[in-house]
Amino acid sequence: MKTIFAILAVFLSAVSGLTAQNAITINSGGAIEIQIKGVPAEEMALISGTYTVSDGGTISMPLLSSAIRAAGMSPTSLARNIEAAYRAEKIYTTPSINVIANSGQDLAELIVTVGGQVRRPGPVKYSRGLTLYNAVQAAGGATEFGSMRRVGLLRGNQLKEYDLRQVKFMNILVEPQDTITVPQKGIINQ
Repeated sequence: MKTIFAILAVFLSAVSGLTAQNAITINSGGAIEIQIKGVPAEEMALISGTYTVSDGGTISMPLLSSAIRAAGMSPTSLARNIEAAYRAEKIYTTPSINVIANSGQDLAELIVTVGGQVRRPGPVKYSRGLTLYNAVQAAGGATEFGSMRRVGLLRGNQLKEYDLRQVKFMNILVEPQDTITVPQKGIINQ
């Protein structure tokens, strides 16, 4: 009898935890934790992690061609939408996504990675409003061999290059998990 009550107590606490998680609504600028199962191990590490919902209310998932609407959704609804997106693009046949939304999570713990010809390559702390130029400067700026003319920004599976000598590109906002690369100067392109 005691065993039945113990099992029932564990079950009820698990259900109440799920109900509390579904009562949370994901907001723009908030941080969410995404875990994936049912995919190869090396790809689980690529996809599982902490994501920030953009000011526009979307998240960019690795390997997907477009952003996914997240703001205003429950974690369970967002998880089902991410699973459907991976299946629709024929990337995975049976992904299992778990989304944990924690409204109190500190966005300052998130990072962008800056590499290439910078003085201090590696992770740079992300904070809301971080620009491409500021991220490069937070990594110590370009070395004397670095070209600010062709700075690469990798987001998800899309790579774009920007000329950070032009003011119009300096204020491009970065997102957590972005990778920024300052290439080496070439003979023609300085």
